Amino acid sequence: MWSIESIALPLSMVLVQIFTTGMLILSKLVLNQGMFIFALLFYRNAIGAIFVAPFAFFFERGMRRELNGAAFLWIFINSIFINLMAMSLYYYGLRDTNASYAVNFLNSIPVVTFICAVILRVERLGLGSRAGRMKILGTLLCVGGTMVATLYKGKALHLFHHILIHTSTTEGARNHNMLRGTLFLIASCLGYAFWFLTQVKLFRVFPSKYWATMLTCVAGCFQSAVAGVIIERGKAGWCLKWNLKLATIVFSLIGHLFDNCWAIYISMGQKARIITKYNRSRKY
Repeated sequence: MWSIESIALPLSMVLVQIFTTGMLILSKLVLNQGMFIFALLFYRNAIGAIFVAPFAFFFERGMRRELNGAAFLWIFINSIFINLMAMSLYYYGLRDTNASYAVNFLNSIPVVTFICAVILRVERLGLGSRAGRMKILGTLLCVGGTMVATLYKGKALHLFHHILIHTSTTEGARNHNMLRGTLFLIASCLGYAFWFLTQVKLFRVFPSKYWATMLTCVAGCFQSAVAGVIIERGKAGWCLKWNLKLATIVFSLIGHLFDNCWAIYISMGQKARIITKYNRSRKY
């Protein structure tokens, strides 16, 4: 008999990939049109915090008492890795390269995360166990799939053809730099890897789905605003209109929140319940 959770977890990961594909295409289009990257991150985090806040106050109203200095510290560090390092550098790499090339680095994130976890002794290799051998097999499959996607040369798929023709002659054509973009994408993979590792630390200190996501968005909004003002102080880079840029922010926000609130934390839900029970039992 299939349980809801056993079906929801693989289904959620498939939906994450669908959202990621759409987000990459839309992000590449608006970056080619010259959208300021930290403005994109700022509005995403601001709307995300507003969207998640009702869920945090309604479903996890008791978790507010669990907030302490250690929780705020890990939330701030978590936000640095995902916003200032992972996402911003990925957008810079995407702007300098193309969507089909940049997505291969997303597929490499599990491999980089596993290697970093083993080096930092967060994860045990365990070659003698079945779980350890499955980890190695999964790592090799990720590397093999990434190499196939990178080396395979197929026919070009022209989506939104008239928009692509228009944007190819604007900002995107001037910013194309494969070497610089590749370096940005590699650094972004490291940022994502450390973000996953800090998620574990954060969840041990503060086992919350919605509060952690909302506060991470608030911290990311502040960090993106500070970094953005340092780089671009003009108002033109921060203005939003009813166009493709706004649609990209909303769509990427949905995908990012789905990734945070569902795909990642559902896999840690059982662990969170254990930690919550343990923390509550220490009070009595």
